Amino acid sequence: MTTRVLAIGECMIELTHTGSRTLSLGYAGDTFNTAVYLARLTSPAAVEVGYLTRLGDDGYSSGILAAMRAEGLGTGLIDRVPGAHPGLYLVRTDARGERSFTYYRSESPARRLFEGPVDLSGFDVLYLSAITLQLLSPPALDRLWAELAAARGRGARVVFDSNYRPAGWASADVAREAVRRTWELTSIALPTFSDERDLFGDPSPVATLERLRALGIADIAVKDGGNGCVVADGTVVPARAVESITDTTAAGDAFNAGYLAARLDGASPVAAAGAGHAIAAQVIAHPGAIIRDPSLSPRGAG
Repeated sequence: MTTRVLAIGECMIELTHTGSRTLSLGYAGDTFNTAVYLARLTSPAAVEVGYLTRLGDDGYSSGILAAMRAEGLGTGLIDRVPGAHPGLYLVRTDARGERSFTYYRSESPARRLFEGPVDLSGFDVLYLSAITLQLLSPPALDRLWAELAAARGRGARVVFDSNYRPAGWASADVAREAVRRTWELTSIALPTFSDERDLFGDPSPVATLERLRALGIADIAVKDGGNGCVVADGTVVPARAVESITDTTAAGDAFNAGYLAARLDGASPVAAAGAGHAIAAQVIAHPGAIIRDPSLSPRGAG
């Protein structure tokens, strides 16, 4: 049977510094990055990957849609808002490959997701992040949570990454409550330890693991950068060694895709974490969020 996955969030224009005054154009966003790599890692006969966002009617929005379709992502649920333009961000990387971002996205049409009813009943897996949450108004968040609860009720799985970026929230308290409520609806947890530490004060990845297990989440991988990750049974899975790091953009997003692809294929959590580390290591050896590498090529339009 084919598993139908829907990633929810925002895809933006990505401008990456290739020099002090030169930029490279791409399209990216945390849940979009994961959707792309999940599609590249799976067969369309086994896993259909769709994306839910809102876009404008400008040329850049058309470019985003074309990029999604070239990656084999389903775009049937995407609305286009007349007169709107997608969000934009700029990326700089330092000598160690660590990145910094500058965002221009306050008027992004993705902020109008879930303004009205959205039927997600046709999907087996729903994937989102805390960046998805920070886009939405309080009424839209309530609609999203109702859809996630309904999905869990019919046996679908909710996959969540608490990708916490303080600048996108009114306060840490608001973010903490939104993330907490989403964890309560989650089937597969893919947090980064530093995000959970900042929001909940966890002293260690194991503390994050234990807190999420106490919520009833059985499938967990707590990412901890170069230290690897810890999975639900407490096993620490080391990160993949890399010779050099070019750009750490989308490392966690790629890990999530590798982990989820392996779990959907029946792999154990430990094996899935190893697969996630392998893809993350490949991605950070290249510039930008979505890499060009013949060994990890696009699925193509289906």
